[in-house]
Amino acid sequence: MQGLRVFAATMITLVGFAGTAPAQQAAPPPAVLVQAAELKPLAARSEFIGRVAAVDKVELRARVKGYLGPRLFTDGGLVKEGEVLFRIEPDTYLAAVDQKTAQRDAAKAALANAEVQFKRAAELLRTNTGTQVTYDQRQSEQLQAKAALEEAEAALRDAQINLSYTEIRTPISGRVGRAAASPGNLVSPDSGVLATVVTENPMRVLFSVTQRELLAARKDGGAGDVVVQLKLADDSIYSEKGKIDFIDVTVNPQTDGQIVRAVFPNKNDVLTDGMTVRVILEDAKPPMVVAISQAAVALDQAGAYVFVVNDKNVVEQRRVKTGPGRDGMLAIEDGLKAGDKVIIQGQQKVRPGMTVTATLAPPSPSMQQR
Repeated sequence: MQGLRVFAATMITLVGFAGTAPAQQAAPPPAVLVQAAELKPLAARSEFIGRVAAVDKVELRARVKGYLGPRLFTDGGLVKEGEVLFRIEPDTYLAAVDQKTAQRDAAKAALANAEVQFKRAAELLRTNTGTQVTYDQRQSEQLQAKAALEEAEAALRDAQINLSYTEIRTPISGRVGRAAASPGNLVSPDSGVLATVVTENPMRVLFSVTQRELLAARKDGGAGDVVVQLKLADDSIYSEKGKIDFIDVTVNPQTDGQIVRAVFPNKNDVLTDGMTVRVILEDAKPPMVVAISQAAVALDQAGAYVFVVNDKNVVEQRRVKTGPGRDGMLAIEDGLKAGDKVIIQGQQKVRPGMTVTATLAPPSPSMQQR
């Protein structure tokens, strides 16, 4: 009995001590970083693989057979229209011109003699001292001599043309590539390309666009309302902007693509014929849209959503319809309005209905610049 009294007294003492312990403090609201949705122009952006092509490109070939003389240009150098780049030994063709000239002169003399004989036969026939047979014969000889002269003159022109082909000239100004044949080599029309000359400014870029993308671009205003830029192999953006100047009239049935061509100034000879680039297309006059940081958007089975902090610092979940994005910003087509504060950092610590401590992040750099 006495033991029970001791146990009861001990319990009372413990309860007394427990009653004097300080109450636990409630946990503070979680801290989150929020950013206000902004109304700003956000251009839709598309990228395509393209290839650079010279506006003018000429492959120089031999048009007559012969041995190459000294090379008259430097590989990779600039050349002017009409400049001689290769010279084929001309001796054989000079001799042919001399021979055809002599044959032409002989034909001229023969024609002159035939005309004299024809006039004499005509005079004799008029005075009844000649015969019709003689007249007809002299007329035939005169016509044959005239035809022979025309043939000789044509042969001379052909020889002169072949002689001119011993000088291989560039028909355009530009930069010449590497020579494919050395002096002393025997070349002919079958020898292939001796050198290539390309114009370097401006340059064209060709790329393929699907029918869906092309129709969307035309619906939004056409190719004239598009800014064209290039991304180079080192991921840098080319400093000069281009302009679309041609859209092909046929569609590739295998790819459903249509060739589009843009023209770019070739500043500092950065662009080279045949190089691969990425073509970036953007709206020249982008519409004003509600935009937020991409970090604010989360996805689940129902789609995209964001956490919004209201004026009472209470978290709300909003379903949103997203649009195009770029530079870390995303267009919101439905679900938000400008000024709504969305959580961009700390989403994992909150749930709808929770009170938070919100810190407002500064506007995006693009908005500050505007």
